[in-house]
Amino acid sequence: MRVIYFDIDTLRPDHLGCYGYHRNTSPNIDWIASQGARMEECFTPDAPCLPSRSSLFQGRFGIKHGAIGHGGTAADLRREGQPRAFKTDRDLRAWPAVMRETGLRTVSISPFAERHSAWHFYQGFSEMYNPGKSGQERADEVTPIALDWIERNAEEDDWFLHINMWDPHTPYRTPEEFGNPFQEEPVGDWITEEKISRDYNSYGPHSARDVHGWGGPPPIEGLPEEIASLADYKRWIDGYDTGIRYADEHVGKVMNALEEKGLLEDTIIIVSSDHGENQGELNVYGDHQTADYITNRVPLIIRWPGKIRSGLVDECFHYNFDMAATFLDLLGGEIPSGWDGRSFASSLKGGDPEGRDYLVVSQGAWSCQRAVRFDSYILVRTYHDGFKDFPEVMLFDVEEDPHELEDLSDRKPDAVRKGLGLLELWHGKTMEESRYPTDPMWQVMKEGGPFHVRGNLKSYCERLRETGREEAAEKLQREFGD
Repeated sequence: MRVIYFDIDTLRPDHLGCYGYHRNTSPNIDWIASQGARMEECFTPDAPCLPSRSSLFQGRFGIKHGAIGHGGTAADLRREGQPRAFKTDRDLRAWPAVMRETGLRTVSISPFAERHSAWHFYQGFSEMYNPGKSGQERADEVTPIALDWIERNAEEDDWFLHINMWDPHTPYRTPEEFGNPFQEEPVGDWITEEKISRDYNSYGPHSARDVHGWGGPPPIEGLPEEIASLADYKRWIDGYDTGIRYADEHVGKVMNALEEKGLLEDTIIIVSSDHGENQGELNVYGDHQTADYITNRVPLIIRWPGKIRSGLVDECFHYNFDMAATFLDLLGGEIPSGWDGRSFASSLKGGDPEGRDYLVVSQGAWSCQRAVRFDSYILVRTYHDGFKDFPEVMLFDVEEDPHELEDLSDRKPDAVRKGLGLLELWHGKTMEESRYPTDPMWQVMKEGGPFHVRGNLKSYCERLRETGREEAAEKLQREFGD
């Protein structure tokens, strides 16, 4: 058995052709989807990067493993403490470690562990290759390592190869010679000059006026300094979509290498991401700062010749760590009892659909939020807004309004009550199951709030005043004091 997992950073599903996007960003990924199964409603339980991959590979919610942020105590897994034996408790072992128990040789090509000092990510990998640029490498710097490994090892059996590409992540850095495949193609019709104007006059890191964080010039020549018009937005989204197309071309290079060796039909292919990317939703442009339908929803595509029928579309609710549990189930392995991941193998084999009744997703690096995906809604509960213009509770009907343009919390009180009730139910049940007595979200709050905004209130309020947004500066200072 051979497995390749394409882990493409910051890849939102609705910018892929197989998920209905109007631009041709992903011909190779679309082909994989046509030959396998596509999950419509798959979410990372914890965003962004460090929390997401920690939850996927640990098989558990961040509220249990503790790594829900990008700095401070919540940037590390919780310690096992006194019960720790000579090796980690099997119930707490990572996905690659458990796969290795089934006989797979596990290999990762990724800078992720070094980028976030997340050394726990290596648990269970037999081989690790770090391209060495801490997440700034392009696909053309990752793919040669993968092709070399395939050339040396492809004909051996029983391996799992994780290939991590970063091209859709800011700053958009596709080689100039690649060009802009979308130069003549329009953006989506959901974004309007009116919305951009509202966002421009509002505030928040990575808002339309502060698209590069706290202000300042773009890190890559050609990107707009701010998004003040649809023309600016088009330049911006062309950069993101071109990054996706560039990563997709390199997915194709790996697929071609397998085909040349006659191994494509014997190789399982998985395509997913650590999180999506808000591109104007909730006035966040080109970042992943929220717990919502855009940041936490991820693509999940699985092609398994002979095991999963072609063209299957699964619309049930899943977490991305359910994929890890499902994969082990299909391999005949034992899912650790300490995992939160659940198998949906029956759905993939054409049986009864298996999914969750609802999902709870979290953000702890740029804001402190939890959200509940249920029925046609997502309810977002904010504990620390990360210097953004967010109310305590927002409600969106994402089936009718996938870009979260209209907050329905005032008009749908029954849905708000249901969502908050589900959040409370999940929190109580999950804390009861946890080995630890505290919720790491409150640790983040006690340490000064989300890592990326700590210590930045004064300087950001100065920027707001310099750009004519005195009222926003006063609001933030009332909210957060000194």
